[in-house]
Amino acid sequence: MIINWYPGHMKKTKELIKDNLKLVDVVIELLDARIPISSKNPDIDNIIGNKPKIIILNKSDLSDSKVLNNWIEYYKKRGIKSIPINSITGEGMNNLIDAVKSAAKEKIDNMKSKGRKVRPIRVMIVGIPNVGKSSLINKLAGKKTAKTGNKPGVTKGKQWIRIRKDLELFDTPGILWPKIEDENVGLNLAFTGAIKDEILDIDEICVKLLEKLSIRYPENLKNRYKLDKLEEDPVINMEYIGKKRGCIKAGGIIDYSKVSKIVLDEFRKGILGRITLESPEDM
Repeated sequence: MIINWYPGHMKKTKELIKDNLKLVDVVIELLDARIPISSKNPDIDNIIGNKPKIIILNKSDLSDSKVLNNWIEYYKKRGIKSIPINSITGEGMNNLIDAVKSAAKEKIDNMKSKGRKVRPIRVMIVGIPNVGKSSLINKLAGKKTAKTGNKPGVTKGKQWIRIRKDLELFDTPGILWPKIEDENVGLNLAFTGAIKDEILDIDEICVKLLEKLSIRYPENLKNRYKLDKLEEDPVINMEYIGKKRGCIKAGGIIDYSKVSKIVLDEFRKGILGRITLESPEDM
């Protein structure tokens, strides 16, 4: 499955990041803790170069805690600071602030040594659409400063936001890369809602998600949908769920679209349990 979804504002965002990077002390790269590989834009590292960087694993409350710890250890071994957070509740925010201060310490110390007035630390947040940037900013600022939504592409403009007296943040819209050729990456982005459902065949996406979950988290599926067993064919499992949930059209035909919306919604909200679709071994 090759996905070509690269709106004009994403090209502008890439240029926006490049143009304003010189003003920034620390880059925060926001990833989805459920899909750290697929939610990483491969262009970002090339764009930010040697700028100090912190990786934030957002939606950690929706991810498998054991696999999440494996990811934190994976980044640690590579000299990268990674912090799990929940941008809705604010869990992990203090750790994030501490990490930003630590990453900018050399720059601040340099200002002091030259007798310059110490300005607020300047941070840029980058990441793909719908990974939780706006929610993170609002939680950091303690008030609603950035427009939020559960659809990719909500944040369209650019803005500097004073988080606190010693921290300023440059917000950027979510940015994907022009052509997603890896089928697994494309599917994972579709599962989590990083790509608009409107441009996808959600029945096909649901089948693929059920196929993956039946391998990685079969008990989650059986428990949630009260299934005695799972078949090898994900379409049959989809039909089982449809019958359990009453997704039946006239003539006893399964309403596949209704089943798809239920399964995708419950996965995205964590109702299916704490699930991570990628582990460091997948690298």
